[in-house]
Amino acid sequence: MAGKRVMNLTNLARRAAEFGVTLDAGQLAAFSDYGEELRAWNQRVNLTSITEPEQVEIRHFVDSLSALLALDGLFKRLPAPVLIDVGSGAGFPGIPLRLACPSIRLTLLESVRKKTIFLEHIVTRLGLERVEVVTGRAEVVGRDDAHRERYDAALARALGPLPVLLELCLPFVRPGGRLVASRRGELEADQAACEQVAAELGGRFEPPIPVDLAPRYSGYGLVVVNKIAPTPERYPRRVGIPAKRPL
Repeated sequence: MAGKRVMNLTNLARRAAEFGVTLDAGQLAAFSDYGEELRAWNQRVNLTSITEPEQVEIRHFVDSLSALLALDGLFKRLPAPVLIDVGSGAGFPGIPLRLACPSIRLTLLESVRKKTIFLEHIVTRLGLERVEVVTGRAEVVGRDDAHRERYDAALARALGPLPVLLELCLPFVRPGGRLVASRRGELEADQAACEQVAAELGGRFEPPIPVDLAPRYSGYGLVVVNKIAPTPERYPRRVGIPAKRPL
């Protein structure tokens, strides 16, 4: 880490404790390294519009770890939960969760090769074991027997309207698992409008969980969907259709 700036992550440590995990010095150093690598790579690869250290800490790291509010019960039941981060981008929320909870087995799914090159780099740099990076579209990978209904939980951020997110993510989740998506807006109204979509895909909504990121950032929360039945084989539909013709 010579020549690197060390991020001040006292707020992250405090918020992680609120979410139920204690970050030691080594974990905080890994978060700092992650943030600096993100900033450096972003100068040549468009990974994120959020690059200021304070915003990275809140809007990437704290926001990612807030998923623990919906995963605590799952983690208590499973000693080594298997998660997939759908549309991972620069690794959020999957990598922060893996840094905070080393028992997780994680797949990072991203369709843009330039971004998966960064993901492969950061996984190697941080020495993260049991983390797989997959380049592909969710519509295709979600039909692959190696991934379909193989995960205890699916994670997602910024995958478009809620019906699209449900169709792209729920096929990965085994019955008895759950989908956790960080979103912003009128979550109760969004869920009410999508109850039939969730049911068609084998899911059932839990009440949304509000997330207080910081005074400047309001309206954030977690959409939580329990997988109560297998997803019908016709879903997800072929590439591009979920976004063009949402359920």
